Amino acid sequence: MQSAALLHLLQLASPSLPIGAYSYSQGMEAAIEKGLVRNEATAREWIINCLLEVVARFEAPVLWRLLRAFECRDLVAVSHWTSLFIAARDTAEFRAESIQMGYSLGKLVNDLKIADAELLAILLAQHELPLPTALAAAAVALQVPPESVLLGMLFSWAENQVLVGVKSIPLGQVSGQRLLLSLRPELEKAATLAQELEDDQLSNWAPGLSLLSMQHEVQYSRLYRS
Repeated sequence: MQSAALLHLLQLASPSLPIGAYSYSQGMEAAIEKGLVRNEATAREWIINCLLEVVARFEAPVLWRLLRAFECRDLVAVSHWTSLFIAARDTAEFRAESIQMGYSLGKLVNDLKIADAELLAILLAQHELPLPTALAAAAVALQVPPESVLLGMLFSWAENQVLVGVKSIPLGQVSGQRLLLSLRPELEKAATLAQELEDDQLSNWAPGLSLLSMQHEVQYSRLYRS
């Protein structure tokens, strides 16, 4: 990867990107509350299960398709995958999370004036803007290779999950870094799987995670948004 693309990727994957990713736990806080995640080992098991059974089988493949669609400036394909992704958000919490971050990143793309007129028109044509759509648009505008964007997104997701564990279990900082480092093979596997799945193989079927998300929406004490 050229240095410019790498620097753009680091900016897009950074937790300091002002879209609010740090304020969501994606169900993990509820899992901690229920005692399902209670130490480094169970946190690792939770993250790997969510990564390989949900993110790698739906969110990442949808992002992959959106990246290709934006590269071709294909409004129909972008709108199709955007609508499908929003429809698949099966709790109010998950839907609000993706729309809020997507809106924030979309506004950033517009304010920074990094997109050409055609790409920006496709982005603004979306009735609602989930995070994968906004991220794909930003990455294409900044000419970051799709394979790298995919890995960047997966790493950013995993890093946020580890930070939830560090703050809420709580784990120590060294434990968190050891956990994040150990996830490299699974992140590579997830990226490969996301590129290989056919359209009819995509699935975010995870009823246990959905129930935890619903419970988190009414959880009495919580650090993360719902």
